[in-house]
Amino acid sequence: MIELYPPAEPYDKGLLDVGDGNVLYWETCGNPAGKPAVMLHGGPGQGCTPGMRRMFDPARYRAVLFDQRGCGRSTPHASDPATDMRHNTTDHLVADMERLREHLGIERWLVTGGSWGTTLALAYAERFPERVTEIVVSSISTTRPSEIDWLYHGAGRFFPEEWARFRGDIPGDLVAAYARLMEDPDPRVRIEAARSWCRWEDTVLSLEPGATVHNGPTGEWELAFARIVTHYYSHAAWLEAGALIRDAGLLRDIPGVLIHGRRDLSCPVDTAWELARAWPGAELLIDDDSGHHSSDVKRAWKLAALDRFAGS
Repeated sequence: MIELYPPAEPYDKGLLDVGDGNVLYWETCGNPAGKPAVMLHGGPGQGCTPGMRRMFDPARYRAVLFDQRGCGRSTPHASDPATDMRHNTTDHLVADMERLREHLGIERWLVTGGSWGTTLALAYAERFPERVTEIVVSSISTTRPSEIDWLYHGAGRFFPEEWARFRGDIPGDLVAAYARLMEDPDPRVRIEAARSWCRWEDTVLSLEPGATVHNGPTGEWELAFARIVTHYYSHAAWLEAGALIRDAGLLRDIPGVLIHGRRDLSCPVDTAWELARAWPGAELLIDDDSGHHSSDVKRAWKLAALDRFAGS
């Protein structure tokens, strides 16, 4: 078992008004004089967790974590049907990162994350390459329409029984249909849709060690997560198809480490491979025995990359 850094409490935290009625929760941990780094959680809509702090050497990093719009401790929360989702897009999140960087007085920072966090990291770094020192990402996703279609349609070939339950009697585009269900005025419809969505997400990862399938009650976390994911994915994250890989040349002066598991059914490895080919100088690490979730090998690679960059 790979040992992470010891549990740490933030030395500072706060709420940042980013406009449109949105307020972001943020925290910083480690060394106030250390190398700045920002952690981008997945989902979209998962929120940051205390365990994410443990990836950073507390003596050498000034680590920044924040909950993206609509989730975690940020407000308004997407579980509330009154929350207006029009002001929750990839462009808004990229702008939020810049506002947070400026608020904290950081000139440049390392950007790290996984899964959806990879998409946001790339979108931010390609928009503001001069603000990024290095990028360390895992479970690579660029949220292309083909990737979304695979996760919610193609992957059903591996779990036909569960996919039939997930699909139900919905015709056509499942993601768009679930996005509509998550906006239904009837709370019972929203709860059932969120439960079904989260169960499918878990099912795709159910072959990985330690995986569980959602069978518990559907609470605020599940409602916000399902609403945010379907909102983003039904719009292909407001990104031109393939643009993040096409524009990866903009990252040529930014050292990058891409970490992926070959058994990742959620995000097949070809996306990581294509990104590495398009990003001059990026290092691609593929573990044949890992999936989407973190593993000892993937954690070790990520810790090694962050430790290596801590002194640069």
